[in-house]
Amino acid sequence: MASGPLNGIRIVEIAGLGPTPFAAMTLADMGAEVIRVRRPGARHLLGIDYDVLDRGRAVVEADLKDPDDLARVRQLIDQADGLIEGMRPGVMERLGLGPEVFKASNPRLVYGRMTGWGQDGPLAQAAGHDINYIALSGALHAIGPAERPVPPLNLLGDFGAGGIYLAFGMVCALFEATRSGRGQVVDAAIVDGTAHLMAMIYGLRQAGLWNDARESNMLDGAAHFYGTYRCKCGGFVAIGAIEPQFHEQLVALTGLDPDQFRARLDAREWPRLRALLSDAFLARTRDEWCEIMEGTDVCFAPVLGIDEAPDHPHNRARGIFETHDGVVQPAPAPRLSRTPGAVQGHSQREALDIEEILKKWRETPA
Repeated sequence: MASGPLNGIRIVEIAGLGPTPFAAMTLADMGAEVIRVRRPGARHLLGIDYDVLDRGRAVVEADLKDPDDLARVRQLIDQADGLIEGMRPGVMERLGLGPEVFKASNPRLVYGRMTGWGQDGPLAQAAGHDINYIALSGALHAIGPAERPVPPLNLLGDFGAGGIYLAFGMVCALFEATRSGRGQVVDAAIVDGTAHLMAMIYGLRQAGLWNDARESNMLDGAAHFYGTYRCKCGGFVAIGAIEPQFHEQLVALTGLDPDQFRARLDAREWPRLRALLSDAFLARTRDEWCEIMEGTDVCFAPVLGIDEAPDHPHNRARGIFETHDGVVQPAPAPRLSRTPGAVQGHSQREALDIEEILKKWRETPA
C-alpha cells in the first residue's frame, strides 16, 4: 500500500522523456498510484536498466496505434483521476486520446500536458530541448561568465520549470476537482515555467537594480561575496556572504584586512576584492576551509562532486539521499510531517497485464 498525501490518487502516464517522467516520479513519491504506458519493447533512450526517474510506478505496454490496445488504454484513463503526457501538441488528439474524448466518460479527469513551447503559439510545433526554452525566457542569457551563456545542466528548464510545474499544476487541478467535480487541462510549458522562475530577476530589472549583462550583478558571479573560489587542493568552495554581518565574518575568517573591504557594495571594486579573496582561498585546501568556515555565518559550503554529496554529514543526517536496489538516489521532497512521501518501489522494467490493472481499478474505485 502506497504511503503519502496522494494515496488513493490514480494517474496514467504516457511514457516520455525528462520532465514528464520526473513529474510522474514526484507524484508517485507522494503516494499517487501511477501507471506508465510505454510502447511494446521500448528501451531506455540511453540503454540503462535502472532509471531513477522511473521509480515507484508500474508499467504496462500498449501500441497506441493498435485499436485493441488503444481501447484498453482508454478504459484505464476512464478509471483514473489524472493523465500526464509529453507529446507535441495534437499528437494525443490524432491517437484518439485527447482531453475532449474523456469529457463525457470521465468528467473529473485532470489532463496534464508537458511541452517546451506550450500547446499554442508560433513555436508550438517546433522541436526543442531545455536549452532552447530557457533561452527564449531570458534565463539562459543571465547565466554564465560575461563571455557567453552557460547551460545550467537541464535542471532549470526540464525539471525546475517543467516537471515540477506539471506536478504542481496536477495537484492544484486535482484539489479543485474535489470541489467542482470537474477536471481540466494543465498546460505546463517549460518556457512559461522558466519565465515564472525568473520573477524576482524581472522585478529587479524593472526597478533598475539588475544589469542585463552577465557577470555584472550581485547574484551572477560578479560580486566578490557571492561566488566560488578555487582552493589549494584544486577543489572549490561556495560563498554567499551578502549581508554585512556575514561579510564581516568572511573577511575575519580569511584573515584579510577589513579596511580593504569598506566599499564592498561598490561594483567597481568587486574585481579587486575578488582577487584578494582568491589569493586567500588558494592558501588552504577545501577541507581546511571547511574546518574554518563550515557551520559559521559566512554562508559557506564546499562544492561537492556528485559522488561526494551523499556522504556529507549534513546530507546523511537528513537522509537527503537513499539507496534502492544498489542505486544511490535523492529522497522524495519536500517533507511532510504527518503524511510524508516515500520511494514507492524500484524502477520497474517488466510490464504488467493491463487487464489486471483494469480489473483492480474497477473493483476498488478511487
